Amino acid sequence: MPICAARHGKSRNRIVPPDGATKQVSVGSPVKTEDSLFADSTLPPGLIQAYVDTHYKVPGLDLTLVIDQRNPALDQAHRQHQVDCSAFITACNPYSAGLSTAENKRRQRNLALELRSRNRSFTDGIGQHPSNDWAGGPSFLDFGLMLEEAKTLCTKLEQNGFVRSGADPVPNLILLK
Repeated sequence: MPICAARHGKSRNRIVPPDGATKQVSVGSPVKTEDSLFADSTLPPGLIQAYVDTHYKVPGLDLTLVIDQRNPALDQAHRQHQVDCSAFITACNPYSAGLSTAENKRRQRNLALELRSRNRSFTDGIGQHPSNDWAGGPSFLDFGLMLEEAKTLCTKLEQNGFVRSGADPVPNLILLK
């Protein structure tokens, strides 16, 4: 089984800010950035909260990732793919700026081509906020994508962050800005 870098171990109610340190928050509570590890983030607190509240769905596996909630089905998917980590990534809406459906499809198609060229194992996903009427964002769950590789890829894709699950398997929000 490939070992993913930077295992998080036990992670309850954790978001990982840009510097890689951890910030304890309660799921569903407002994310505060004043006097916190997020103080250096350029992301608005409301956007960070939206990322925390979003459900990261993988329809083909009947799987929904929720930040900071242990997911036994994800653990099973990791075992089936013989990995101990995964990353939920997208190429859509760089830096959360809305693009046309056609442009997002093009970006997502190019990401799929890049992942295939790297012989990555991945499946379709969608990030969907449970309580607003925003359209869900097409994404991929990449099995075995290591933390640093995911950071590099998502930086190249101009993303604010991504969701990563380690051996625990608890989805964590990784912020890049």
